[in-house]
Amino acid sequence: MAPLGASPRLVLLFSGKRKSGKDFVTERLKSRLGGNICALLRLSGPLKEEYAREHGLDFQRLLDASTYKETYRRDMICWGEQKRQADPGFFCRKIVEGVSQPIWLVSDTRRTSDIQWFQEAYGAVIQTVRVVASEQSRQQRGWVFTPGVDDAESECGLDNFGNFDWVIENHGDEQCLEDQLEHLLGFIQAKL
Repeated sequence: MAPLGASPRLVLLFSGKRKSGKDFVTERLKSRLGGNICALLRLSGPLKEEYAREHGLDFQRLLDASTYKETYRRDMICWGEQKRQADPGFFCRKIVEGVSQPIWLVSDTRRTSDIQWFQEAYGAVIQTVRVVASEQSRQQRGWVFTPGVDDAESECGLDNFGNFDWVIENHGDEQCLEDQLEHLLGFIQAKL
């Protein structure tokens, strides 16, 4: 059931590997659509906030792409999995509270249970978007395979999801990315 007051026209659930460019893509889309039309939602936000509170850590430092965050990433993943096992929609419900914009971009969908929750709550307005990048492109962005992180459900949970509604290739070709974003923007704007 959708939280009260929330009636988006379109919810785009973005997923992809670390350093594939999910945040980059969603930030670009939001900047073009504007904050009054588009809400950028991150499932990792409430997870990191709650984890920081329970463990006495600096929440703001867990939000950036820092060594600080990487120090706690593995434990934070395990902690988040425990929360999800107890309540699969826990973090999903938190990010949609009070959101009033008609277009929602969820930048870090990582599990089938995330997609299922949104589909059950919002039905036909859901679109899944996979951002893909070659290992070489990801490495150029600073990605290094980390055991216990890159082979965990938080990174692999949607590898065999099936058919995404959209696949954005972000291998470093700016024009190719731009063409794909223009196509997606056209779809989004048609929903307004």
